[in-house]
Parts: sequence; structure tokens; C-alpha cells
Amino acid sequence: MPSELGNLVARHGGEAVSAPALREAALPLQQDVRDVVDGICAHTIKAAVFLTGVGARALINAADQLGRKNEFLDALCATTVICRGPKPVAVLKPLNVPIALVSPSPYTSEDLLAALKESDIDLKGKRISLQHYGEVNAWLRGELEALGADVLEVSLYSWQLPEDTRPVIDAIALMLTQNVDAVMLTTQSQAHNLFRIAEQVGLVDELREALSSGIVVASVGPVCTRALREHGVEPHVEPVNPKMGPLVLALADHFANTSAESTVAAATRP
Repeated sequence: MPSELGNLVARHGGEAVSAPALREAALPLQQDVRDVVDGICAHTIKAAVFLTGVGARALINAADQLGRKNEFLDALCATTVICRGPKPVAVLKPLNVPIALVSPSPYTSEDLLAALKESDIDLKGKRISLQHYGEVNAWLRGELEALGADVLEVSLYSWQLPEDTRPVIDAIALMLTQNVDAVMLTTQSQAHNLFRIAEQVGLVDELREALSSGIVVASVGPVCTRALREHGVEPHVEPVNPKMGPLVLALADHFANTSAESTVAAATRP
């Protein structure tokens, strides 16, 4: 979403340098998908957690490819369905799949976990499926396991390196010369890919140093922040609401408070 993010930055007086750091790629029908479809159809999976609408639709399409769509949807109606926000609900509700729990706004994994703990849904000793998005949410998997669930993970698509990494390499060059005031990241995969590309061109240590001295690092939320910390970078800005708009507002507020004019390099989705 480079144009939307760039427009938001410009609206607040900044200049956006777009550097798409990932692309969405569908995964082939793998064993984890077959296992989840089999488990739901056999009713051995007692709860199904859907994190995205894209993933929910992809899992239904996978069941269709296996010739089991109707059987899968019928079984899903007898399964405790848990959704992280409205997007998977929008896919499942028209198919008459009952939704047991929807996490509240701003629809983070943390919100989902908190809602689960406050609900009467008991996952202890139960096998559940967890539909990941373009990246594995290891934190949520661990938290669900801590609640006693036997988690069966499934990934339908992945976020990979962009086909053209030159914009990211150019953005790294700007960061190393301190020619940007801030870097914005909206997913953990962007953080990982940024450092992966820097490693490919032999600049990972220099990038880490640049992001730790002088450049303001803005992270969309806690998952992205954890990824940055894995690379030795502590974000300066993180909005309360982990979405793109609040991220730009939080960064604008940061610069307003420090009376700085900003040129923003934004690692965005294509």
C-alpha cells in the first residue's frame, strides 16, 4: 500500500520515499493444509483460529481443491470458530459459519488473546488450528499453547522478498547517509526483509547502527517491534492503535514535539 501510506505522510508535511520490502505469494497445497482440512472434517480439531480474511478464504479454497468444501464448511459449523477482527468474519459469515469469538478493535493478536482469556472458551487439552498470515505468529502460537491447546498451524500464503530489491537498497543507502529522518515499518516481515536485504549487500551492521543513532524508527505495533528488537533496533514510535493511519499520526506527533521536519522512508507492501 505504498501510495496510501505516501499520501498520509504527505498530508502531514513529510516526503515519502517508498521502498516495498515484501510481496504476497500463494503457497502450494502442503501437508499442513491437508491436516487442518482433515482434522476439521473429522471433528478432531475443536477450535479454529482465523487471523486474516485472505487466509480464511484460501483455506476454504484449499478444501474445495481437495473435493471437500461442503464437508469442510459443515464441519466448521460444529467447530468453535475464533476470528481476529472483522476480515475473516466477512468471509465466513456469508457461508453461515457461526463465529464464537471476534477480537475487539484494534484487532491485534494481543486483543485476541485477551478476549479469549475473558471468554468461556476453554482450550485446555483441545486440538485447535491456527491460520497464519504471510508470516508465522510464533508469539500467538506460544500463548495458545500456554492455555493448554494442542496447536496445529497452517500457512496458506507467505510474505517474501520483493522481486526488485533495488528500492530497498536505495533506501538503506539514504539511511546510512542520514538523508532520511524516519523509517516506518508496518509488519514484522518488513523488518526481517529489510535486514535480510542489508545482509545480502554487506551492510547489516551499518544499518543497525544508523537505526540506533539519529534516525527515528516507527513501528506499527508490538509484533513489528519484537521483530525489530531481534535485530538490535529499539523503535522510537509505536501507536496505541496498530494501524497505518495511527502510525503516521504518531510519527507526526513525534516530530511536532521535537520541532523537526521529516523525510520518511517507508517500507511498504506493494
